[in-house]
Amino acid sequence: MIRAVLVILTLSLTFLVLAPLHVLGLVLGNGLRRKVPVVFHRIVCRLLGVRIHEIGERASAEQILILSNHASWLDISVLSALAPVVFVAKSEVAGWPVFGLLAKLQRTVFIEREQRHKTGEATAAMASRLDNGDSVVLFPEGTSSNGTRILPFRSALVGAVHHTIDDLNGPRDVVVQPVSLAYVRFGGVPVGRALRDKVAWYGEADLVPHLLGVLSMGAIDVTVSWGDVIACNPGADRKYIARRAESAVRTMTAAALRGAH
Repeated sequence: MIRAVLVILTLSLTFLVLAPLHVLGLVLGNGLRRKVPVVFHRIVCRLLGVRIHEIGERASAEQILILSNHASWLDISVLSALAPVVFVAKSEVAGWPVFGLLAKLQRTVFIEREQRHKTGEATAAMASRLDNGDSVVLFPEGTSSNGTRILPFRSALVGAVHHTIDDLNGPRDVVVQPVSLAYVRFGGVPVGRALRDKVAWYGEADLVPHLLGVLSMGAIDVTVSWGDVIACNPGADRKYIARRAESAVRTMTAAALRGAH
């Protein structure tokens, strides 16, 4: 518990130092709005003891729609520590203490999943982020899983993004890249059935106890595997793209968990 308190205090101080710089970047619309979150999340990972091992390479294109599996709140810091990204999250996150504020500062796109008529607003916001040179992370499973099982990828938002961009600026390809997050060790021990719930946050698990457990333990090893890019033009089949990305993530996750790399 002492370690958890020290980590929280250090992160609070870090936030107070970096937040004004980030807000300045948002106001001026300059590079600080992308650089500051990367610095912050790298510090988060360092303090939590998260060690990231990358396989493959992130695409070099400016406009990348990243399709990732989702196992934990840690996913946000892991991906943000590697590159400037914005996320798509359910609208409830906006109201969460601390996490909601951080999500808003990182220009997260909030979507009301239960109100399908508002999907257009979300896809327009995603398209705007991509059009401005941001990489957008979408968790197409729609929820978090136990970290070993990949849930079916939903295709609705995948297809809507490139059509919205087409409407805004004329025909333009968007690079879609699947990425796998696999938490392979916790406290130096391989993550098996007994430790799965210590890392993955899903179902009805309470956030605060899970958060404190991670803060107290430290030493989390995660493998981030970047898959082959998928061209997404206005004529692309969104269901095909979603299936192809899901298959790639499923394969990469299984390989990482069994220690193939």
